[in-house]
Amino acid sequence: MKKFWALFLLFYLFTFLPLMAVDPVKQYGQLQVKGSQLCDQRGNPVTLRGVSFSWHNWWPRFYNKKVMKTLKRDWHCTVVRAAMGVQPEESPEDGYLKNPQLAMSCLTPIIETAIKQNVYVIIDWHSHHMYTREAKQFFGEMAQKYGSYPHIIYEIFNEPIEDTWASMKQYATEVISEIRKYDPDNIVLVGSPHWDQDIHLVANSPLEGFHNIMYTVHFYAATHGDDLRQRTEDAVKSGIPVFISECGAMEASGDGPVDMDSEEQWISMCERLGISWLCWSISDKDETCSMLLPQAKSTGPWPDAVVKPYGKIVKNLLMKYNP
Repeated sequence: MKKFWALFLLFYLFTFLPLMAVDPVKQYGQLQVKGSQLCDQRGNPVTLRGVSFSWHNWWPRFYNKKVMKTLKRDWHCTVVRAAMGVQPEESPEDGYLKNPQLAMSCLTPIIETAIKQNVYVIIDWHSHHMYTREAKQFFGEMAQKYGSYPHIIYEIFNEPIEDTWASMKQYATEVISEIRKYDPDNIVLVGSPHWDQDIHLVANSPLEGFHNIMYTVHFYAATHGDDLRQRTEDAVKSGIPVFISECGAMEASGDGPVDMDSEEQWISMCERLGISWLCWSISDKDETCSMLLPQAKSTGPWPDAVVKPYGKIVKNLLMKYNP
């Protein structure tokens, strides 16, 4: 009988415990910003790590609850990012502005499954252009619907390209004010100019009058090296709370070779400074940054045979830092 129970215990440990991923929201609760650091509800530093979905209008097949479960259970994500394409020039008819029904049919299962799975979820206004009125309306609706859940993080502008920091401050003031009508506490991520590179402009003139906001930096390790790393570290040390909501180990185009040396330097800096990071992206495009092959199931789980080399790098990093 003792042998039976010993065998049963081993079977349980190896079969079920790997499926019992930690519930990040239960562990950390309501997030807050203290100085330059993201913190849990008790004020202890927190570093979130995860992956970003790609544009919803090009890869809607991965926007489902089973993929969310795979990313939590198998990839150990503590945060995911739902990248809602607003109006990409290549496919404007499918972006949120032209087809909000498609957008919400993709975002809703990700947001609501993340809530059920106790994973943090970034609602990302994935645009390179400024649409203030539409963004205010969208985020007001999201805050009314989901603002009572501590799982929610709002990213109000993915990557400003030509907008100045002065115009971004005005935009952010209007959108954040709309969110705060309904959600006083959840984290808001604010983009910085020039593809989220010019964090030094933010450091020179941060927003005033708001709490629990952070500023995004995006890096692609084969393009962005010591200069942007130093700029980011300087901003954090000056008191600017930085959140890396998108990054990759390849060139800024999303393609080209992986630069593991630069990638390791970036991740090491993030871990040392307590900066949260998410890697781009859950998609099956023929490019380096897309983590899956076309034969990968839309619902997951994904055996190694359908995970591309960069996807394996990301998965290993997440399993290392989110054990």
